[in-house]
Amino acid sequence: MYRREKPYYTLNDWCMEHCGEKLYKIALNAGLSCPNRDGTLGRRGCLFCSNGGSGEFAVPIASEPNSVRSHMNKNHLGGAYFMHPSPSIRQQLEQGKALLSSKKTGKRYIAYFQAYTNTYGPVAYLEEIFTAALTEPDIAGISIATRPDCLPDEVLFLLAGLRERFPDKFIWVELGLQTIHEGTAQFIRRGYPLSCFDEAVCRLYSAGFPIIVHVILGLPGESREDMLATIRHLNRCRIFGIKLQLLHVLRGTDLADLYLAGAFDVLSQEAYLQILTDCIAALSSDIVIHRVTGDGPGHLLLAPDWSRDKRRVLNALHHKMKLESIRQGQKCEENPLP
Repeated sequence: MYRREKPYYTLNDWCMEHCGEKLYKIALNAGLSCPNRDGTLGRRGCLFCSNGGSGEFAVPIASEPNSVRSHMNKNHLGGAYFMHPSPSIRQQLEQGKALLSSKKTGKRYIAYFQAYTNTYGPVAYLEEIFTAALTEPDIAGISIATRPDCLPDEVLFLLAGLRERFPDKFIWVELGLQTIHEGTAQFIRRGYPLSCFDEAVCRLYSAGFPIIVHVILGLPGESREDMLATIRHLNRCRIFGIKLQLLHVLRGTDLADLYLAGAFDVLSQEAYLQILTDCIAALSSDIVIHRVTGDGPGHLLLAPDWSRDKRRVLNALHHKMKLESIRQGQKCEENPLP
């Protein structure tokens, strides 16, 4: 029987328990856009989001969705997308596998549709790109990063159909929440209210799709209690997984302009580890933690500089949790909604 090595429920734990091996993520760029960038809600994206649409580690495509407008078509939501990114999804998967070929454990992968909003396009195109990944024999499943306001019924119907076609593979939906607090959400230009997120979670849960939620710790103006309130809310939502992300300030973003103007400070490593361990302790023990810090692209990262050494940060986290006997769920107060 597999024995968990860390005092929190990691993605690797889940993979070993349910798939019998470590799975590696391959980040993909499907050439889609975002309502926060194509003019539907705005053109500058969320305050912290770079021009890569949070997909800097995805395979680069020939044209970026927000730089070459002449290559765009309009989708059914009023947004814009590229029909056929170059390289294709299959080519991107092959490139990703080649980069991971030196890994000693695990022979299967998660196709991670990461860049921009990956349900923001015509259903026929979404079916094409998701099917391209699911038909690959060594792809164990797909993870789809999107927004809760970009999940119309026809997209859920599509995903349900794909689940029937590929019963031996998983389909995860990742929602960018960042915070439950409306004031912060407006400040970062998220573009939808908490009620929209809650409704999307209910619809996805009812349809049987595992939900991963992205949360940013250290957003300007948020206190420790604010961040813990977000965790407590998610405990009630019966989500499958969570990504706890340190706030990175990336060059070329509006957040960077504010930081350089002295409008706010980023967290120190010590402060981040304290709030991170508080959040892990408050998080329900059955929620899979997919991330505890995050990667800021080296050429774009402005602050915090200490986050560049991810291994050192993780070692410090695990040392702190061991020294202080901290484990996931030990301060969880809420039960899921019925």
